[in-house]
Amino acid sequence: MSLRTSSEQTVTRHGWVQALAAVLAALIAMGVVAALGLWAAGATDLPQGAFPRVVAATVVTAVGGTIELSGDAGGLASSSAGLTVIPLSVTLTGALVLAAGFLRPLRHRAVTGAPELAGWAARIAVLWLLALLGLAFAARQTFALSLGNGTLSDVGDLFDVSPKVGFKTDVPQTLLFGLLWLAGVLVLALLVSRGAPLPGRLLRFQESVRPAAYAMVALLLVYVALGVVIGLVTAATRGHAVETLAVILLGMPNLAWLTLTLGLGATWHGRVQGPFGLPMPHVLDEVLRTKDVSTLNLSTLSDYDSRVWWLVVVDAVLLLGAAFVMAARSPSRTRAWQHALHMAVALALTVWMICLVGRISAHYGLSVLGIGDLGGRLGGDLFLTPQVWSALGLAVLWGLVTGFLGALLARPVRRRGAAAGV
Repeated sequence: MSLRTSSEQTVTRHGWVQALAAVLAALIAMGVVAALGLWAAGATDLPQGAFPRVVAATVVTAVGGTIELSGDAGGLASSSAGLTVIPLSVTLTGALVLAAGFLRPLRHRAVTGAPELAGWAARIAVLWLLALLGLAFAARQTFALSLGNGTLSDVGDLFDVSPKVGFKTDVPQTLLFGLLWLAGVLVLALLVSRGAPLPGRLLRFQESVRPAAYAMVALLLVYVALGVVIGLVTAATRGHAVETLAVILLGMPNLAWLTLTLGLGATWHGRVQGPFGLPMPHVLDEVLRTKDVSTLNLSTLSDYDSRVWWLVVVDAVLLLGAAFVMAARSPSRTRAWQHALHMAVALALTVWMICLVGRISAHYGLSVLGIGDLGGRLGGDLFLTPQVWSALGLAVLWGLVTGFLGALLARPVRRRGAAAGV
């Protein structure tokens, strides 16, 4: 077989049909998870057949897209709304399926050329952007709001005020952040998979980067799996099965990865007011539902439930396990202090990612002739933000300690190279 024929077969294997299959599989998986989660959350009761558009909006936000909320309450009234949250269960589902579709044609190969790899990724990117464009135009809807009963309703009827709230997609930002999300998924897939080929110039980095990337992804997935198990057990023993299913299908990584950072000692700040709520255990809602900004960390949580200190133990065990896996997949010539450094950098980057995607912000307010939010029925505000630099510092410290210990534990199972000293 000639080199030209072999090259043509390689290009065909990475063709448009395979790229379309990968993109469609990811979008269908995300849509199914989003639809089931929204169904469990009661979104099927939304008026005007809005459920499919809300599903599209959920998928858009899951890949970093921007949804703009708007309010219209007439000339004698004013309203405001905003929402920033990423449904990370949907995000994680899409990332896993898309990564598998991207890596499938590359399996069983040791090395690939940069032009071939870029061409394969470009095909996926083109189809991904077209799909996002369609979702962006589908994700828009306007709802009429009821003023309820009482004074606010009477004023609204008197002046014929009909408040409305709607959402639509910021198309340029959605395409930009959706493309960045895709690039991150594809790069991480190449880093995590030991069997995925890399261009020859990048092979020298795989021994230090791939074990750390694999260990961090495994750590995040284990946390999510533990959260799902705990959620299912809680639903089976304490009820609220439908609500728990909604949390699992929409926001389990939001909760699980927040728990990871809290176990490290990180601090978050937040507040919950009005009808909003967080998809979290009741103790977290109690800490945050105050008039002033609340501090969320192990100390404040322990005032409500001392069992939260077990999060430190869970973090220690799982981080040590991740460090062991990282060291076991690394060459034995890598020294323990190098493992510690790799673990510290990898964990810091992981915590930084959690701080970026785990933020929550939502608010809505309505005022008619200066009469606003009677009884908290038509307004509220919710936010949760991390104290980033302290979280990163703690991640580096934990990474150094667990990375060094994991390297010592993994010495008997190192895979290749000369024995390493400390």
